[in-house]
Amino acid sequence: MRTFLSVCLALLLLGITVQAATGEIQLDVKKKVLSNGMRILVLENHAAPVFSTIIRFNTGSVDEEPGITGVSHLLEHMLFKGTKTIGTSNYAAEVPLMKKIDSLAALMKAELVKLADPLKATDSSRYFGLKKEIAEVQSIQKQYVIKDELWGAYLASGGSGLNASTGNDGTQYYVSLPKNCLELWMYLESDRLENLVLREFYSERDVVMEERRLRTENDPFGKLDESLSAAMFWASGYHWPVVGWMSDLMTVSREQVEEYFRTHYSPANAVAVVVGDVNAEEVFALADKYFSKVPSLPAPPPVVSRDADQSGERRVEVEMDANPQAFIGWNIPQIGHPDGAALEAVASILSGGRTSRFYKAIREKKLGNANASAGGSRFPGAFNVTITPFGNHTTAELEEAVYAEIERLKTEPVSTWELEKMRNQVDASLIRSMESNNGLAFRIASSESITGDWHYFLQSREELKKVTAEDIMRVANQYLTKSNRTVAFITKTPKAQSGGRPGKQS
Repeated sequence: MRTFLSVCLALLLLGITVQAATGEIQLDVKKKVLSNGMRILVLENHAAPVFSTIIRFNTGSVDEEPGITGVSHLLEHMLFKGTKTIGTSNYAAEVPLMKKIDSLAALMKAELVKLADPLKATDSSRYFGLKKEIAEVQSIQKQYVIKDELWGAYLASGGSGLNASTGNDGTQYYVSLPKNCLELWMYLESDRLENLVLREFYSERDVVMEERRLRTENDPFGKLDESLSAAMFWASGYHWPVVGWMSDLMTVSREQVEEYFRTHYSPANAVAVVVGDVNAEEVFALADKYFSKVPSLPAPPPVVSRDADQSGERRVEVEMDANPQAFIGWNIPQIGHPDGAALEAVASILSGGRTSRFYKAIREKKLGNANASAGGSRFPGAFNVTITPFGNHTTAELEEAVYAEIERLKTEPVSTWELEKMRNQVDASLIRSMESNNGLAFRIASSESITGDWHYFLQSREELKKVTAEDIMRVANQYLTKSNRTVAFITKTPKAQSGGRPGKQS
């Protein structure tokens, strides 16, 4: 009881009401839809003179297509490059220089396509010559560029946590500020929606390619994640990585990215959430003043490609100079499906804490680590298990241990104690995520953006609490089958296995 009361007190300070009898959480979120379709949501919390904001676009890598994969993430970088007035000392002088760069880049792309074709391949001197010309024009443009002016404006005003992130299903931009900076945030964010300039595009594209090399091509986790998705999803946009294929990053043009921005980053596809020491009516009035002037645009085209039913296990071997790991994915439905709550419950029972089944069967026996997670994606997605063996143990051993625990779920009802623990963990996880303005803003923005209803994350908590032992057995039997799973695993290259000594075989 003491813990419950402490939690209630903490939540009350955040403007959150908890019904003692039912445990129901109530948030006084106010919502307004602007004339251009942009949704503004506000939760007042006057505990401290600060507020957190997030603007989430319902656009991620799943909205891309072959040839321009990675553009959502690339745009995440570009939105910090400024506008017609931010990040520049003379935008008019930049315009002809950027047009010159675009022309040279089109010629460079044509050369790159020719170089990739063995029937047309020539020498690469023309390609590198064009690349040098672009660098020279970029060097001239630099005299007009004010580096990181947006960041500087926020930091000089006491901003913190300024950043952005891109996923398969969405892209978000966020910052926390003192309460007297609300109008500054409105001005800066509406300006980059309305007057974005993709300056320094080709040098930033190089930065993103380097990020891909670092976090995907040379990182075991990134490499496995990319390999699993590519094997598991053949048709949907989850097939490619968020960072994009390298060949697309090498050839995508500034004009293509700008067109993608105009198509997918419309006000009607955006949700802005403000949580903190603000007055909702003032927020709405300022949003009308600044965001309503951003022109409305047609809705982005719907994502219609879906994967056919999987009809057999798929296995992908990834050779890498890294310790063994494996990712296992099973196809499951998208968010909103009636089985979603039971699948989340399965993940919690398998790997939620030190009393979970994976911890007892794998970690305590010092075989390694195994963790499960389930769905919540805009389109049919995955129930994932990641496994990392310890010492001389292998991914094959851990796979067998994982499958054994899943088979138990199919044949033996979980205990009442496990169900109760899962429900407590659901509450604990939700409350932890709501302990800050920033955490609340993320929850509200994500629910509103993906489902069209900010209440969804609270409703899903109630659905999870209703899951029964029979539900868990049913979904385990229906989805967690061999023919519905894909496994990607790392094996060391022959060179790594021999410790770098040629000729030695393990």
